[in-house]
Amino acid sequence: MKRIILVFGAIVVLLMVLFELGTYLWVSSDQKAEWTLAVLAAVFLGIGIWVSRYSNPKKKETPWKRDEQKIESLGISKRELEVLEAMAQGLSNKEIGEQLFVSESTVKTHVSNLLLKLDAKRRTEALKLAQQLNILPK
Repeated sequence: MKRIILVFGAIVVLLMVLFELGTYLWVSSDQKAEWTLAVLAAVFLGIGIWVSRYSNPKKKETPWKRDEQKIESLGISKRELEVLEAMAQGLSNKEIGEQLFVSESTVKTHVSNLLLKLDAKRRTEALKLAQQLNILPK
């Protein structure tokens, strides 16, 4: 906290010095006003970029990890998990069957089993529950 106060205090002092320097250059020199204003604008732009970069520290994202214990406790097989992932991609039963090299009726069976194991009534509800249970990434 002290560091933040010191940094912003230094910025305020620097800004006051820049204002005084701008006033001095404006009154005492033969330079055009546009050049003085352009230099001051560039300095303020640099300060703004610097402050915005350091005032919002980047959050470190933890990598997503599937909850394997939850999958085992629900009794979801590897093939059902593949079907669930394909459902999350928005594929139809026919497209899932083509992707996994199984028939459409087999995919329907896997989807029915997933709905029972996740206690869901619809595919969208199953996907939402799988995300909440950390089986699928959010």
